[in-house]
Amino acid sequence: MNADSNPLLGSWQLVRWEIAYSDGRPATLPYGADAEGLIVYTADGFMSACISRSARARLSSDSVRSAPEAERLAAFESHFQYAGPYTLQRDASMPGGLQVAHQVRHALNPNFVGSVQVRNVGFDGEGRLILSASDTLPGTSIARHHRLIWMRARP
Repeated sequence: MNADSNPLLGSWQLVRWEIAYSDGRPATLPYGADAEGLIVYTADGFMSACISRSARARLSSDSVRSAPEAERLAAFESHFQYAGPYTLQRDASMPGGLQVAHQVRHALNPNFVGSVQVRNVGFDGEGRLILSASDTLPGTSIARHHRLIWMRARP
């Protein structure tokens, strides 16, 4: 795959992750307005994504295994990560028609492993990558729409 056939190639840093809800409630920012993240798409067909709250509290121990349970829980709840192969696909029913399917092989949340995370792909006028997907708020019939905005990462 080359950059002409795959506009996702390379590294992207998170600008914003917002979730809109079908019941009219205000949109939420899962890791806050200053969340940090990186998503990388390689030419050999792998991706890796991580997102976290900014300024996460450090553990009181040098090892996560010896840190108090409450600190480990806070670290888990403030960070999101998964990785695996990806494929691009076309869907004529959506604007732009491009989707990316992430086949999750590794994840902080073990329930993600083995899943396929499909994201709609778009670009804004500033060259920023927009990845979006819809699902249902767990335990309800309320639809929610995730919109993640990324810009090319700089070293």
